[in-house]
Amino acid sequence: MYVKKIYLKNYRNIENLELELKNGVNIFYGKNAQGKTNLLESIYIGATGRSHRTHKDKELINFNKNEAHIRLEVQKDAIFDKIDIHLKTDSKKGIAINNIHIKKLGELFGYLNVVIFSPEDLNLIKQGPQERRKFIDMELCQINSIYYYNLSQYYKVLKQRNSLLKKIATNQSLKDTLFVWDNQLIDFGSKIISIREDFIKKINKISKKIHSDITENKEDLEIKYKPSVLIEEFKEKLEKNIDKDILYKTTSYGPHKDDMLFFINNINARDFGSQGQQRTASLSTKLAEIQLIEEERAVLPVLLLDDVLSELDKDRQKFLIKNIKKLQVIITCTGVEDVLKNLDEECNIFNVSDGKVT
Repeated sequence: MYVKKIYLKNYRNIENLELELKNGVNIFYGKNAQGKTNLLESIYIGATGRSHRTHKDKELINFNKNEAHIRLEVQKDAIFDKIDIHLKTDSKKGIAINNIHIKKLGELFGYLNVVIFSPEDLNLIKQGPQERRKFIDMELCQINSIYYYNLSQYYKVLKQRNSLLKKIATNQSLKDTLFVWDNQLIDFGSKIISIREDFIKKINKISKKIHSDITENKEDLEIKYKPSVLIEEFKEKLEKNIDKDILYKTTSYGPHKDDMLFFINNINARDFGSQGQQRTASLSTKLAEIQLIEEERAVLPVLLLDDVLSELDKDRQKFLIKNIKKLQVIITCTGVEDVLKNLDEECNIFNVSDGKVT
């Protein structure tokens, strides 16, 4: 699987771009704030329908325009797909696959699988639970369409339940209707917990081997799922905490509070690991993400490396480059020479300046 061609119009600082990419390594270099990350972001949006940098589609549109267009041509063996994303300031974005409009975002997942790796991802372990849940969700949405449905339904129910909790604070008679949302929350939430548990087991097995290879068998990485609540206790936890939830006007337990833990040689890496250990564990996890997509979807994802090589030491750079040779890789950097010294294959090199690519 690879992105054969990318077309952008009025996208952030890129007014008009049509570009063919290599099924191999593509390097975009230039000074900061010129549009390199915008290119990677547009590919990520083509795969997931969402930006990894903002929740507001308006921010993706050129300041002087009312709409923007992203088109990706994707090749997968003998199959050719065209993905179109239309962004508008005054309405929801439109998505079309092979010129057919889709109504649900979940229909987009699977046409293009991507793994994005940025300097922020190196801090996956020491960031808050929300970032780790985001990692789990975006990975699972790409490989499991049922998961995306359950997740979207869960958050709709959660929103309704929290809204009801606020109303109960001023109208206690509504308390008797809370069970309606509780039952749905338990239904969708239990399915999410089950799928996440299986996912963590798989990602742990793969990343453990990778981490051992990086550290030359000196460190053992263990990734564990930390659910907010066990499936068999979900109903009881909701019932016991009704008064607390009404007081704080929010739901105390459920997958929206989940986390994942990282242990290196049986020590909690977030609390006691060095920055180097945390970064190595993050690298292991991102590389495991690539392998899991290959195993689950029988395709190699496109790897987006957003100025991350400069954040790794020489040994980690070499290990990363060595383990991504089978993929289409799109790299952004400020100094192209630093990237080229680790590559032993031909690649496309583009300069990005003020939203223009040459």
